[in-house]
Parts: sequence; structure tokens; C-alpha cells
Amino acid sequence: MSVLDKVLTLRPGNTVARVGAGSRIPILDPKELLRALGRAPVALPCLPVQAKAALPGLLRAARAEDAALGLACPHPLADRGAAERFVTAVHEAAVEAGHSRPLFLQAGPVRVTRVDGDALGPVQEGLFRVVDAGFTLVSLDLSRLDSYAAVEALNVLAGPVSERELSLELTAPAPSGGEPLDAYRTLLEGLKQWKVPVRFVRISAAALGPGEPDVALLRQLVEVAADYDAVVTVGEVGPGLPQVLPTYVAAGVRKVDCVGGFERLSLGAWPAEVRASVEEKAAAAGLPPGELLSVLEEQLPPLEPAASERLEALSFAEAVEVVSGLGATRTGMPAMRFLAQNRGE
Repeated sequence: MSVLDKVLTLRPGNTVARVGAGSRIPILDPKELLRALGRAPVALPCLPVQAKAALPGLLRAARAEDAALGLACPHPLADRGAAERFVTAVHEAAVEAGHSRPLFLQAGPVRVTRVDGDALGPVQEGLFRVVDAGFTLVSLDLSRLDSYAAVEALNVLAGPVSERELSLELTAPAPSGGEPLDAYRTLLEGLKQWKVPVRFVRISAAALGPGEPDVALLRQLVEVAADYDAVVTVGEVGPGLPQVLPTYVAAGVRKVDCVGGFERLSLGAWPAEVRASVEEKAAAAGLPPGELLSVLEEQLPPLEPAASERLEALSFAEAVEVVSGLGATRTGMPAMRFLAQNRGE
């Protein structure tokens, strides 16, 4: 068996069911990639797909840099077919490009805002669809709940993910006057007692302060997460990538969700009047324009070929910068070889 053949045996069952056993695209659970990277000073890059025309450029960057890469669907519960369309689009783009570097597919962060009444039922149903669609990581944002409500919610919502033994990522409730670390400790301790496995804990770049990130806080969070066999994700990282990304890696962060310039590039691919309409609707909905774009894309006029090609090229350049800043260059094939040799561990 070749290295690729051996790695393909590690794909989660839900992904194989979605893309087919004959697929040659190594879509993996990110916990396998963490296992392959060991203690190397590197963080997994995860990039939002806010316009599907960007996909070829993102995948080309992963090949050019020989990098493992995550691709995120910001709103997988937007409608009943959103998750399936996303996975299909990624897989088709990867097949067309002959992509052979490891990928992981992230759903969310899915925002959980209420636990009262029947609020959790539709979210749980949506998560079952997400898992069936083939995602290998599900991210839940609990920042609008208190710690006890968050544990209550996860007792309901974690089932679709844990039953398939997929990776779960959580953003903890916002602290109510206390330290941010307290919210993470309370959440993780509660989930440990309920035997809900968490692989990633996520903190937004904004929560680390304006300007330079609070490195001391970040290192403390890395230590807290390690106590519960989890690692840290920094999310919603905006512009200014080259300066801040190595700081996250040095602090022990193992995954970074980079919005960076991708929102600007994706919105800029459409004519000014379309862009203004999306931005107006986003402001009314209280969402970042790029996230709403990912929901509305199929309702918008198709991109002109020149605009699509330009978005692909600019996305490639932006992704290369992210991969380099996170130390993820030349992680793809070494991770594949490690996993091929250590499949049974």
C-alpha cells in the first residue's frame, strides 16, 4: 500500500459515507494531524470559505506550501442543504486539482444562544445533518450562555459528534466579572464529569485584547486545556497576520482560524451594488458580512470569470501567508508519512 492508501484508511466513517469509498482525498479528523505533528512548533491553519470560487486558490496554497489545511463552513445550519453543498464543493475542487495533502473540514462555530424550551432540538437536528455531511470537526460557540447552561446544552448537543468519535471544539461562556480562565475551567470540569470529550477550546482574538495579544493569558489557557487533554484554538483572527501568527504558535496554540483578508477578498469579487446589499443585510442581522456572504452566495449573481480567477489568485496569496506564519509549511507529506507508519496507535 502507498502512503496515501494507508492514510485513507484513517478517514472518519461519516466522511467516507459522504464522498465515497473510492475517493482519494485525505479528509481527516484534525486530532490525527495533531498526533502527527507531535510537539512541533506549528498550528493548524483553518480558513473560512466565504465564496466557493476561492477554493481552488486555498487548495493550491496547501500544495505549494506542502501544508495540512482546514476549511471552515461558517454557517453549516443556514439551511438544510448548506452542509452537504459545502463538503461536495470542497471534495469536487480537491478531486479536480488532484489534491493529496491532508484536509480537515470544520463546521461552524455554530452559535448556541438559548437552552430554554425547544431551542436545542433544532440545533441538535442540524448537528446530525452536519455530521452526516462529512465534517470532521464541529465547533460550538457557547459564549452567550452561562457556564451551567453551557454544560446543559452540551449534554444534548455533543451526542451527534461524540457518537461518531469526531473532534469537538468549544468557545466557553463569556466571564461574568471573573477571569476568562474561570469560565473555561468550569466548563471543562463539568464536561469531564459528564464524560463529554473536548479536543479544542477556542478563544477569539478579540478576547486576547486589542493590539498585541495577551500572551500570558494565552499560555495559561493552553495549560488549562492540557489538564483536560485539549488544545487551544485562536479564532476570528483578522488582518495583520504576519505579525501576530508566530506569537500564537510560540504560546502553544495548536490551531488558528484566520478570517484575515479573506472576507475583504470574497466580498470584493462581486460588483459594488451586490457588495453593498450584502453588507446592509449583514448589519441588520448582526453578522460579519463575509459570514452572510457564505450563506447568500447561491442567491447572488454568478461571478464573472475574470472576478473568479482574481479571487482564486488573491486567496492563494493570502493562504500562503497564513500557512507560513503558523509554521505549517512542509507539514503535509511528513504528517502523511507519520500517519501511514503509525495507523494503529
